[in-house]
Amino acid sequence: MEIFVLAFFALGYLVLAGADIGVGMVLPYLGRTAAERREVIAAIAPFFLGNEVWLVATAGVLAGLFPELEGELLSGNYTVVVALVLSWVVRDMGLWLRGRMPGPRWQTFWDGAIVAGSWGLALSWGALLSHVLVGMASALVVAVLFATHGLAFAALRLRGTLRERAAVLSGGAGEARTYLLTAAALTSVGILAGLRLPLEPGTSGPVLVPVILTLIPLLVAAQGWVWWTFRHRVTGPSYL
Repeated sequence: MEIFVLAFFALGYLVLAGADIGVGMVLPYLGRTAAERREVIAAIAPFFLGNEVWLVATAGVLAGLFPELEGELLSGNYTVVVALVLSWVVRDMGLWLRGRMPGPRWQTFWDGAIVAGSWGLALSWGALLSHVLVGMASALVVAVLFATHGLAFAALRLRGTLRERAAVLSGGAGEARTYLLTAAALTSVGILAGLRLPLEPGTSGPVLVPVILTLIPLLVAAQGWVWWTFRHRVTGPSYL
């Protein structure tokens, strides 16, 4: 049961957060002007914080249920983990600060932070997954998969010219198909990585697993509510 709990949160993060990371990676391509970039960011604004909860939950499950594996992953990939956390901070700083002051220089700087942080996140995850998979997938290939996933998500959320740019790989109205394919690809990479990990649960499973199983429906319900509330395509800029 512990393995399924870890897989649920880890794969959920890859699919859900992979979309907003990918949108950040392709922000310069999708948004050619400041106004367009703000509208592109509005496509992920309602979701990115909720998506990050899945990563926090994954880290908590790893620490609580698989302490030895957590130690091995952190000690063996210290540089990659530090780069991942720094990229996470830079990306989120860009999202929160770009709209706090007027002026093209300010917004351009933080737009650059969003792009750099998103690429840093994708490449860090790619490097970590490549390490686990022992070279079966390169960091750049995983990063490109994130970007493609982001394009498909953006095509589902945007309208007009922005949607057309995002759907460049989807064949017009095939963005839903592309999103499902990239989601399946990210899930497959995550499963392959999990199969190569020494998933030996610790001794706290009987105590923690029932608590986690109780919280999962609440997390899924909250995520579903957000997706339902913001199910329509973006019509303008967001608070970001």
